[in-house]
Amino acid sequence: MQKEQEKRLAVLIDAENISDKYIKTIMDEAANLGVATYKRIYGDWTGSLLNSWKTVLLENSIIPIQQYHYTYGKSSSDSAMIIDAMDILYSGNVEGFCIVSSDSDFTRLASRLRESGMVVIGMGERKTPKPFITSCNQFKYLDILTENQEKERKSNIIRVSQHHIKDDYNNTQADLEAIKKTLLALAEESSDEDGWLFIGDVGNQLAKRFPDFDVRNYGFKKLTPFLKSLKLFELRAEPAGEGRNVKLIYIRLKNNHY
Repeated sequence: MQKEQEKRLAVLIDAENISDKYIKTIMDEAANLGVATYKRIYGDWTGSLLNSWKTVLLENSIIPIQQYHYTYGKSSSDSAMIIDAMDILYSGNVEGFCIVSSDSDFTRLASRLRESGMVVIGMGERKTPKPFITSCNQFKYLDILTENQEKERKSNIIRVSQHHIKDDYNNTQADLEAIKKTLLALAEESSDEDGWLFIGDVGNQLAKRFPDFDVRNYGFKKLTPFLKSLKLFELRAEPAGEGRNVKLIYIRLKNNHY
């Protein structure tokens, strides 16, 4: 039975712009966000360029949508995806969209869907233009996430406390210094009288202000160890309630945070 809190999503993939090697990451991320009510992939299936995609479509129950090339040098998927997205929007059958592409041509579509109250999750590679990233509620870097998953499978040992910020990501993801400044401002403006701030509120604010923010981009599995690595805060854990094996985490600025 579908949980009430799970969002119904339309997952729309630009096959001519995204590699089939990301299929597991795409479907895993969609599953984390809600239930994929629509799963469609767009391209010109009459040629041989998309043969690698054909082998994974049945396994993941993704419906291929044919779009012929009318102009050479231009992706054929854009118009078909946009038309379908608007049809799905007006059907009222979903609460959100996963737009899977590194193409900036979907920037206006993402903005239009958000104007209609939809949650829009973008997925693409680090080369994705910034306008498309910022037009989404959240953006997932498929190449970073897939690389991290592969490293996990090979090592089979996760030592979160030993992870560090990866320099090769700094130019393509949410700028670390901007994140620090935002965290400092949140700690000053939104903390209680003793300076404590609930970590759940911190995560929500970072996601709103930086659509491509994801702690996995920096080599971490959870928000708490990521915040620890910044060495700006002290942390406090409290039981969530009697009989619950869950802790509530709060952060407070260290006196010597610089």
